[in-house]
Amino acid sequence: MTDWLTTIADAICGYPLFITLIGGGLFLFIRSGMVSIRHLPDAIKELRRKQSSGNGQISSAQALASVVAATIGLGNIAGVTIALVVGGPGAIFWMWVSAIVGMSTKYHEGVLAIMFRGHDEHGLNRGGSMYIIEKGLGAKWKPLAVFFAFAGMFGTMCIMNANQLAEAVVSVFTTPQGIESSSFLSAISSVTSLTNEESFRLICGIAMAAIVSAVVLGGIRRIARVASIVVPFMVGIYFLMVLYIIITHLGAVPAAFASIFREAFNLQAGFGALIGIAIIGARRAALVNDAGIGTASIMHGESRNNQPVREGLIAMLGPSIDSGLVCTLTAIAILLCGDIQSAQGTVKGLEIAMAAFSNAIPGGQYLLLIVVICFGLSSMFSYSFYGKSCAAYLFGRRKSNWYTYLFIGSLVLFAVVPLTAAVSICDLFYGLMAFPTMFALIRLSGKVKDATKTYFQKE
Repeated sequence: MTDWLTTIADAICGYPLFITLIGGGLFLFIRSGMVSIRHLPDAIKELRRKQSSGNGQISSAQALASVVAATIGLGNIAGVTIALVVGGPGAIFWMWVSAIVGMSTKYHEGVLAIMFRGHDEHGLNRGGSMYIIEKGLGAKWKPLAVFFAFAGMFGTMCIMNANQLAEAVVSVFTTPQGIESSSFLSAISSVTSLTNEESFRLICGIAMAAIVSAVVLGGIRRIARVASIVVPFMVGIYFLMVLYIIITHLGAVPAAFASIFREAFNLQAGFGALIGIAIIGARRAALVNDAGIGTASIMHGESRNNQPVREGLIAMLGPSIDSGLVCTLTAIAILLCGDIQSAQGTVKGLEIAMAAFSNAIPGGQYLLLIVVICFGLSSMFSYSFYGKSCAAYLFGRRKSNWYTYLFIGSLVLFAVVPLTAAVSICDLFYGLMAFPTMFALIRLSGKVKDATKTYFQKE
């Protein structure tokens, strides 16, 4: 089943996804007049501006924090490490390219999330690609909106995050000998027919589900409050850890950056290899910054902001934080202290990252585990809301509560499945979400351009 899923995911998330996200994002970048570069200072100013009143449940800044809480997840560590193992240092360059065009894509998502948002039976704002498609493109496109919502329910189940968080705990607190000799794990294995390691991962999944349920059952406001506290803390701690690695390996930093640029355009292995590296970088970036996937518009549609362009400016800061800052921190740390050569030909994520930080920092594996737990859990909080919003669009707000329980239960399952299968499932549904989202963004880009022009003429 893993091989079957991988084959399908590779077919959908290879050239088709690369052309959709990078090609489509580049189109939006050019048509918007390079909005992600020209108006970056305006976006930063918007965070300090007084929030306009509306009937949303959260502010624009809280929406950004919640989106970043989702995107700054284990993809920023495990995803970047996988990109380095599979595609080499050059894949990071293409993640940067994806971040620049992704900022423009996120800008369009933020603008359209406010311009074409829906409302529930209580009159509260609801956003997402499903509403953008139905209200922006017209009722005849509702089947495409339904398609996105179905893909969104499964694509936001934190498959990879649950899997990699369990892997992190296993790698830090256990040894193969300790797991095999544990009578407690053997007793669980005799009942579940799992291996001892899988039984340990099962326990990790149950613990994750318990913690996540305490937050997500409190609704969007609790998720936003927690995200606003956790995001600055976890990014700050991670920055200090990587800064320590850079300072203690200062002489090797230029060579690390040089390898990223050299391998990004290395034609020694042929043009096909170059394209393959670019695709790997874009594919991993899709799981990191979510630009063009459609999830960000769900959260930004909940904002109290009534100004589409202002929301778009705030939304586009997301990729600059996750794909720009955090992914670069991970890449430099792994290139300086990690062993990606020994893992080539396999799909490994946090195992390599844990070893790199352990080698570079005394007790580094434990510090990284704290960051990993924050990264993993914060993304689960936001993603549960994304999936519930898709379920609410399909089945109604009351019935969507059942999705939350399904999401919590799925964390236990995905903590146990093999990493290769987790990556393939995640890639597959992300691709299925991206195609309708990018189609709508491109079709409606003219409205975004007009709104942008009008807004800045008044400023």
